[in-house]
Amino acid sequence: MLFDKRFVEKAHEYTKLFDSWEDITAKNGIAAAAAHSRIKDIDRGILLVEMDHPGWKQILQTKQSKLLNDFRLRFPEMDISGISLILDSGKPPQEEEAKVENIEKRTESRVIEEPTDRADEPAIQSYDAIEDEDFKEALKKLGQTVAEREKARCNNA
Repeated sequence: MLFDKRFVEKAHEYTKLFDSWEDITAKNGIAAAAAHSRIKDIDRGILLVEMDHPGWKQILQTKQSKLLNDFRLRFPEMDISGISLILDSGKPPQEEEAKVENIEKRTESRVIEEPTDRADEPAIQSYDAIEDEDFKEALKKLGQTVAEREKARCNNA
């Protein structure tokens, strides 16, 4: 026997974790995000999720705490304590590893931050760089909805 049973079981759990991304994003109403993002790694309880565009990062951030809760419920034995969202740099693996190490050093990336009191301030300052008009409009609507909810939450606090 080349591998012991515990090693095979652990490898199977990691496979299930990586394969669950599409299902968990769909459950949270952001199924389209799965085509533009992926679980890259899990390191010391932090799930590293990589996406191909800053707009998808913003969309994932709106559901970050729900995604984290779903992963914790589905994989309690993995002790997932946070999700770090990173953009695909398109750089060679050596440079990517350095980027991941840098993320690990920043403690703020390990904690889901509470929104600030700037609820009426849009998260994206300029939509000009986005070429896809449908995507641009979807992001604008999402930004408005999030800002309205945050403003209402701040007013109720």
